[in-house]
Amino acid sequence: MDRPPAPTYLHSSQVAALLHVSPKTVTRWAKQGKLPVRRTLGGHGRYLEADILALADQLQAPLSNRT
Repeated sequence: MDRPPAPTYLHSSQVAALLHVSPKTVTRWAKQGKLPVRRTLGGHGRYLEADILALADQLQAPLSNRT
C-alpha cells in the first residue's frame, strides 16, 4: 500500500524568504503564536510548508479582498 507523501517542513530562514521578513521576525512570530511551529528534539523550529504557503497567499491578496 502506498503511503501519502510526508509533509515538508521549512527552516526559519526559508520561511523568512517566502514572507519577505527576517529570520528573527519568523522566530518572534512563532513565539507569539502567530505562526504554527514544531520543535525538533534539539529545540529548533520547523514550519509546515503548506501552512506557510497559505499564509503567504493570504498576505499577497489584494487589500480589497480582505474583510
